[in-house]
Amino acid sequence: MSHLRFGAFLAPHHPIGESPALQIQSDLDLAVHLDRLGYEEFWCGEHHSSGWEMIGSPELFLAGVAERTQQIKLGTGVISLPYHHPFMVAQRLVQLDYQSRGRVIFGSGPGALPSDAHTLAIDPMKLRDRQDEAMGIIKRLFNGEERFSYESEWFKLQDAKLQLRPFQENMEFAVASTKSPSGMTLAGKYGAGVLSIGATATAGLQALPRQWSFAEESALKHNNTVDRKNWRILMSWHIAETREKAREQAGDGLMRHNNEYTVKTLRGGEGSIFKTADEAVDETAFSEQSVAVIGTPDDLVAKIREMVAITGGFGCVIGFAHDWANREDTRRSWDMVARYVIPEVNGLLDDYRESHKFVTEDRAYWERHNEAVMNKIQENKRASEVLEAEGWEGEKSPDNHDDTINSTSN
Repeated sequence: MSHLRFGAFLAPHHPIGESPALQIQSDLDLAVHLDRLGYEEFWCGEHHSSGWEMIGSPELFLAGVAERTQQIKLGTGVISLPYHHPFMVAQRLVQLDYQSRGRVIFGSGPGALPSDAHTLAIDPMKLRDRQDEAMGIIKRLFNGEERFSYESEWFKLQDAKLQLRPFQENMEFAVASTKSPSGMTLAGKYGAGVLSIGATATAGLQALPRQWSFAEESALKHNNTVDRKNWRILMSWHIAETREKAREQAGDGLMRHNNEYTVKTLRGGEGSIFKTADEAVDETAFSEQSVAVIGTPDDLVAKIREMVAITGGFGCVIGFAHDWANREDTRRSWDMVARYVIPEVNGLLDDYRESHKFVTEDRAYWERHNEAVMNKIQENKRASEVLEAEGWEGEKSPDNHDDTINSTSN
């Protein structure tokens, strides 16, 4: 398995009932925590309704993250391009790229919530075409082309050119992808990365094996290339020392998330309403159709390897940030993934294990070492007498004469 990067995706999905100010502060603290643990990417989304998803501007939020972190890359996950003038999106991304010293990944999408498009009086049938059109304009602006004018049915540009291009020479573009081929097709058209959000649902997981082929076909058509290392797979997990502890910590929050948000809000009441926390955990993490992991680091390692086999390979595992457990247990879950899952998946412990196996199984040179020490002890009369009287490790006497032996044998 090639090296996998790890990151986090914060929609966010926060149950209604807590102080919004403290929620935002907690989300900023999570980003700092992940940066310290060595996670490589942090993504946050744009939403304007539902009550659960309360970050309206990923650029503003990530500017706050940039000031508090050192290394983690900052992904807009995503900017809903049909809601914004492309020139202004480009301007904000450039500023964020400078404020973060080149850590921005530009993720875009058509807009996830129909309620957002409704508020802005945008026909859902136009969203994906507008995303495509806006991406092309932003590409041209970032490339520093000569001034150009452009007229669309939803925006205009006149003698447009950025006065400042991004800090990075080539800022990565990425698109959100669910079940339809739309996101993958755009990725191929623009040579962009992919954030497969649909992988957290059964239908999206089943679509993954054929999804990448859409990107490759589109790239070929537009004389571009796509790279699997820029394919990000979104996964949901809660990790603890034991499955029992993970189940206890995550069950109630998971049940609420499913019943109140996934089923009631997103699906209009269609779907399974869990009656108990155990039922929620069993269906989400331990059924044949499960795509989430609620368990131990070993469980997550196995699921990631399964995902690699299903997809044929990708470059980055993105963990979905949620409120299934309380803040302390949630932070510990991310900590355990960094400590135990990431090194295991990326083979960082393989050489340790090989070294330990070599040392424990090949003992001939240890025996030679002991013979050398014994020879020196026997050459010294006092040390030899102590060895005879006390034993090699003092087993013949209640007193410990290690210091005497060591001082006379060196």
